[in-house]
Amino acid sequence: MAFKVKSFGMEIRPMKTMQELNALDAMVNGFVAENRVKRIISVADSSTTDDKGETIGLVRVIAYED
Repeated sequence: MAFKVKSFGMEIRPMKTMQELNALDAMVNGFVAENRVKRIISVADSSTTDDKGETIGLVRVIAYED
């Protein structure tokens, strides 16, 4: 049994956040399905900001069992 970590990133633009979150979810779900991941240990989201402190992106990290 081995544990692995995979990161996904998505740029976030004003007024399009729901579309981008749905795209990020689809990206992660596609990875899980394609790689036949059976057990996810954790999922964590973190925002990225620009020099003004405004949110410009989202990083989602999953830890899973291989």
